[in-house]
Amino acid sequence: MALTLRSAALPHGVTLPYAEQGDPSGIPMLLLHGVTDSWRSFELVLPHLPPSIHAFALTQRGHGDADRPESYRAHDFAADIAAFLDAVGVDSALVVGHSMGASNAQRFAIDHPERTRGLVLAAAFHRFQTNTGAAEFFESSVSKLEDPIDPAFAREFQESTLAQPIPAEFLDAMVQGSAKVPARVWRATFEAFFEDSCAAELGRIRAPTLILWGRRDAYCPRSDQDALLAAIRGSRLGIYEDAGHALHWEEPQRFAADLAAFAKEIRG
Repeated sequence: MALTLRSAALPHGVTLPYAEQGDPSGIPMLLLHGVTDSWRSFELVLPHLPPSIHAFALTQRGHGDADRPESYRAHDFAADIAAFLDAVGVDSALVVGHSMGASNAQRFAIDHPERTRGLVLAAAFHRFQTNTGAAEFFESSVSKLEDPIDPAFAREFQESTLAQPIPAEFLDAMVQGSAKVPARVWRATFEAFFEDSCAAELGRIRAPTLILWGRRDAYCPRSDQDALLAAIRGSRLGIYEDAGHALHWEEPQRFAADLAAFAKEIRG
């Protein structure tokens, strides 16, 4: 299936690259990557999606080759998502988020319920404020980063998300992408994690929601998944027994199959 690389210039002055594939008449699916990644985070998944899914894998502000404005709050990312959907002529979409992308997807679903056909939260956090591992990583590493980003640090970070092997060339690309993100964006994005929280508003989400989690995730505990399940009405959990935080890299074919089945269910 042909993959097209484009960019969207949003009205508020931010230009975001994205990859697009699938039948334009198919169900729109927006894929949102995790921190310091880009649209390429879904590069292993996209070939396994059926043509009936009109997929958009977006590079979010500050990441990859996207513009790098000053603010990285959840509301900024959600506003970008709404403006992006306008730019590509999509009224509503099935929104899939991984890690940071899952947090941004939650914010978008709360702020724009009419534009959220469904929600897939992969390796999702409930509250960063209560995640001691994330806080320790910020204090010990991210808060001290300087440019240029040390490739060894970027590699250590990306490898820490894995519990199973992935293609070496793909991991190298992800490491290069992380090293490309300026230190100020790393810091501002992580600072926003601890300042923003959707937790008290999750009950407002009405979109069908699928939560996907790797049991060997070193960042997001099972308790976060249980809290999301309790807060989001009608949500359900799919567990990848052998996967870590980057479950979509480790098991891309299964991840794509889960997305396709959920999209078919939503479309009816």
